[in-house]
Amino acid sequence: MGNTCRYVVNALGKGGETYYTLCKDKQELQKWIYNNREKLILDELIITDKNETLFSKLFRQKKLY
Repeated sequence: MGNTCRYVVNALGKGGETYYTLCKDKQELQKWIYNNREKLILDELIITDKNETLFSKLFRQKKLY
């Protein structure tokens, strides 16, 4: 049984909370960000794409949202 999660999200909340979540696709990721945007410091949001190739890691943009 393989891991079906593609995006890993690390975020810092406005009250000092730390958020860690896994999302299986971009729609789920956008929905999670939309639902939690009031609690999050968006400048401290770190999204990691586990399926990203080495070439795209070298030339990627800083943020995915």
